Amino acid sequence: MSPQATDARRVAGIVLAAGSSTRMGRNKLLLEIGGESLVRRAVRLAGEAGLDPIVVVTGRFREAVEREVRELACVPVFNPDHATGIQTSAAAGVGSVAGDCEATVVMLADMPFVTARMLCTLVERYRETGAPLVVSTYGGEINAPPILYDRALFGEIARMKAGCGREVVRRHMERAVLVEWSAGRLRDLDRPDDYESARREFDAADGRE
Repeated sequence: MSPQATDARRVAGIVLAAGSSTRMGRNKLLLEIGGESLVRRAVRLAGEAGLDPIVVVTGRFREAVEREVRELACVPVFNPDHATGIQTSAAAGVGSVAGDCEATVVMLADMPFVTARMLCTLVERYRETGAPLVVSTYGGEINAPPILYDRALFGEIARMKAGCGREVVRRHMERAVLVEWSAGRLRDLDRPDDYESARREFDAADGRE
């Protein structure tokens, strides 16, 4: 049962899918892994985790991404400033849900080893502790998405100057709850060899998460 099934307060999901895929050399958001595109997989997992609403922030490949997710329960939001940095996409996503939820989970579309269970765990820890920030940490050393932010931090996200929430995490780390994942879950797909390696791993696992 998802966290939202037992709690009237909503936690949104923001899928950042506005990048230019420069290092990949083609639109990585539509690359398939485990039988579905990266962006479709991210939106599906957000839905399975009970996140609501789900916002997909688009950029350079707006039309292609919107077509890819049009049958899913999500709301595309275009970030006209996507080329200036990922922080503007996070701000656009948060701005679109600010009045509709108690918190939001910000996730990247190109992290295929993130699971619905991971997203659910962030929400569960938020419910249990009331912490304003629930941070994924990998291998005990690296903090990275997905990260849950309470609505009290939305204004700070809107004012970020760089990074995907790093400034906000740094300022509030003393009050944050950390959730530890294995280092292998951290992988994102920036280059062709990243994609080929991940695709082979998914094929070998026969679709199991």
